[in-house]
Amino acid sequence: QVQLVESGGGLVQAGGSLRLSCAASGRTSSNYTMGWFRQAPGKERKFVAAISWSGLSTHYVDSVKGRFTISRDKSKNTVYLQMSSLKPEDTAVYYCAADMEKDVFGSTSDGDFGSWGQGTQVTVSS
Repeated sequence: QVQLVESGGGLVQAGGSLRLSCAASGRTSSNYTMGWFRQAPGKERKFVAAISWSGLSTHYVDSVKGRFTISRDKSKNTVYLQMSSLKPEDTAVYYCAADMEKDVFGSTSDGDFGSWGQGTQVTVSS
């Protein structure tokens, strides 16, 4: 079993910044993509960003490009999501995701990711 634990969510004013962290533990594979999804109230969970095992490749949804940065520290099995210039429409529960069985980098489908964190709330006030 793999455990993903997110932290760093909270309440911030529009234009502010937050950094989310997600630590993986347990039966992690030798290399795996990690990503972030978010789910706003009453809406489906949607892809935000992903990073390859090497950290050299990243992928973002258009709405966060230039504002969010995903990174990872392989020595700590941790992925980060630095969020800047936050907008009220960024308000959502943010989920960390990974898959230990197959290479899912490039996918934006939550069905392709087999491991999930519990989620952390991000609220951006106007």
